[in-house]
Amino acid sequence: MPMKSEDIVALIEEALPGAVVEMRDLAGDNDHWAAKVIAPQFVGKTRVAQHKLVYDALGGRMGGELHALQLTTQIPN
Repeated sequence: MPMKSEDIVALIEEALPGAVVEMRDLAGDNDHWAAKVIAPQFVGKTRVAQHKLVYDALGGRMGGELHALQLTTQIPN
């Protein structure tokens, strides 16, 4: 069963307080998502480390409940 965008956002915001998360359904099937995450926790971290923080927030759901996620991360301005 696909994950709802609200559930993805909630997991990320819980793990990364102060994060701003924008979701986009890439295929119209609620199973292929693009997420843009802006979070203060990303400051001073490499892009790979930023992505790891987001994937850790998803708690192992990638590849199962969450089929596909195109991820963009950014530090706040």
